[in-house]
Amino acid sequence: MQAVLLAGGLGTRLRSVVADRPKPMALIEDKPFMEYVVRELKNHGITEIIFAVGYKGSMVEEYFGDGERLGIKVSYAYEETLLGTAGAIKNAGRLVTDERFFVLNADTFYQIQYDRLVKMSQEKNLDMALVLREVPDVSRYGRAVLEGDRLTAFDEKTEGTSPGTINGGVYYMKRALLDEIPEGKVSLEHDMIPKWLSGGEKALGGIVNDGYFIDIGIPEDYYRFIDDVEKGAVTV
Repeated sequence: MQAVLLAGGLGTRLRSVVADRPKPMALIEDKPFMEYVVRELKNHGITEIIFAVGYKGSMVEEYFGDGERLGIKVSYAYEETLLGTAGAIKNAGRLVTDERFFVLNADTFYQIQYDRLVKMSQEKNLDMALVLREVPDVSRYGRAVLEGDRLTAFDEKTEGTSPGTINGGVYYMKRALLDEIPEGKVSLEHDMIPKWLSGGEKALGGIVNDGYFIDIGIPEDYYRFIDDVEKGAVTV
């Protein structure tokens, strides 16, 4: 199985503590954060990784090489300019050979049931399956709603504090969707998913998962992940 890891962002919110490298390469003990993500993927049978890289992307390639050291196959899709999430996926898509593939944010560690997502996508013939997660307050993120296994609302703004489900940033999508993404800078979350959802011609669905989740986009969460690794709360 293949996965595209989105590692091309600038990581400006983490610059105060990680200034010399791309955010997903921030060190946790003696390994970059992204190695934890890669090892978690390998544990679930995802052994072909395409790194979508931009800012200081050569640092990623210098560290991971061809992937042999970790027992995986690695390739790289470089962005000359910032392309947004969907643009980066399209750029990396030329290296995708599987009919369906995973997409993940490289600065997020999320322990999910990958086999469950694959099985549901195949049984329901979904164009894209998303992983949602429960949070106590959706107003900060925008609500994503499943009715049964179908996605019915995405990035929906709410007023006031209320619990619910939000996008967890893990996708399993058909390669054919790459043709739907226009050239240039395009957002998956703000442009393509809302378009596919409102158009109704694409089958979007998902699961809700309560596994360990962290996004190291801000210093507090970066230090929390370091602490969780030291305590043994995260193992790969």
